Amino acid sequence: MNACSSAVKTEEKSVSIFPPEELYGDLFYEVQENENLFADSKTFVDAVPRTAPKVIREKYAEEQPETNAELKNFINQNFRIPEEASTYKTDSSSINLHIKKLWDVLKRPADEQVSGTLIPLPNPYIVPGGRFREIYYWDSYFTMLGLQEDGEIKTIRNMVDNFAWLIETYGFIPNGNRTYYLSRSQPPFFAKMIELLADIEGEQVYSEYLPALQTEYDFWMKGNENEELEAYKRVVKLPGGEILNRYWDDKNTPRPESYREDVETAEKAVIKNPDRSREEAYRDLRAAAESGWDFSSRWLSINGNGDFNLYSIHTTQIIPVDLNSLLFNLEETLAHAYELDDAVEKAETFRRKAENRKAAIQKYLWEEETGFYFDYNFKNENTTGIYSLAGIYPLFLEIAEEDQANKVANSLERVFLRPGGLVSTPHNTGQQWDAPNGWAPLQYMSIEGLRNYGKAELASEIKRRWLDLNQNVYENTYKLLEKYNVEDLSKESGGGEYPTQDGFGWTNGVYQKLSKEE
Repeated sequence: MNACSSAVKTEEKSVSIFPPEELYGDLFYEVQENENLFADSKTFVDAVPRTAPKVIREKYAEEQPETNAELKNFINQNFRIPEEASTYKTDSSSINLHIKKLWDVLKRPADEQVSGTLIPLPNPYIVPGGRFREIYYWDSYFTMLGLQEDGEIKTIRNMVDNFAWLIETYGFIPNGNRTYYLSRSQPPFFAKMIELLADIEGEQVYSEYLPALQTEYDFWMKGNENEELEAYKRVVKLPGGEILNRYWDDKNTPRPESYREDVETAEKAVIKNPDRSREEAYRDLRAAAESGWDFSSRWLSINGNGDFNLYSIHTTQIIPVDLNSLLFNLEETLAHAYELDDAVEKAETFRRKAENRKAAIQKYLWEEETGFYFDYNFKNENTTGIYSLAGIYPLFLEIAEEDQANKVANSLERVFLRPGGLVSTPHNTGQQWDAPNGWAPLQYMSIEGLRNYGKAELASEIKRRWLDLNQNVYENTYKLLEKYNVEDLSKESGGGEYPTQDGFGWTNGVYQKLSKEE
């Protein structure tokens, strides 16, 4: 399906939805290029038009507002501008009770109609919070962990059904339910969601969602059949004939929700490297957004001064350890689902695919000398050598051998462990997925990965430090945050394109899951 525009079917009618640059035409560019209107580029693209976008475009062409004041007035007359943050205040001193009440604050009803850039979903869902006013793909798995602890099983089922509906409608799960996300996905956690739901409702869940699992797999593997290309979209063929995957985006233009930032970065990229095009820089920025790690030293080059700059981003050259571990899990899940459906040959096919991918991960992404899993730059034919908590995924998804798990555990303690938990990478670049920040999903997967290999003591220490940090910040602010400074517990997290958000879906989910363990 065309990622630029598409039809969404509801019970009563079929309507077309478009990304904001198509919805609003010249007005979109006028607003997003003007740094004096909105501090956050995401604000305008999330605004709700008060009338048909076609009418707004015509009014804009007729009125031609010239000054900032005139343009601001035109926008306020024709759009409902989203609030910058929730006004919810806690009335409880208990963090667990606060989170339980927050589910209702973060819950959105089934969307009844197309409104601006929002893709309407058929069932209620949980949003992360703050500027993130829509569902997000990989966030939702970690949110579900807390929903399960709080008995919100119907909400989990609704969210899984929404993702299955997105797969059926678009052929994949977009980054989030916004039209400007229809050119990319996010880390494929759908199989883990199915596993979680099956643990609650029974093995028949695998058969129920088998078509959706298969379609998602087909999306990630598109281009696999082309023998002549080294890399096509999300598929990369390696010198030994192995097939692994990378993050990608089907567009090579500035992200509408980060328009000014991307234009500025691409401009620097071509100045620093005249052989590079703006379109390549845009694609790499978008691909990093598909990874969920937007942005991180994982995707950057280190210069002669030992620094990382965002304009050096080259995501599409990198085979990521997290993505390929998740696709290994998807292949294993498909094998299990086909076995339950008595499709023996298909089950065996996916078992082989999983084993082949596991072997390729061990061959290309494991570095024996260092004792850690790294991303792999297939253009340079070498690992990136950049430590990141993506290296925990082979433990979380049980790809690692025992000796490898021992070495990864040593690296976690030596390179990543901080007073508040694990730092995402040891590099302080000013990007939010680097030091000094720690993120709930990475803490959870590290803890679970260590437990998978009997490393209970280190897992417990990470858990204690992380929960204590969450608790302390909550007691001082009555908020749960998107990310935390795990290095200096007296300071807030930071970095990246926007301020730290509170809410916050996956932090809530992981806290409930870990704090309620017996």
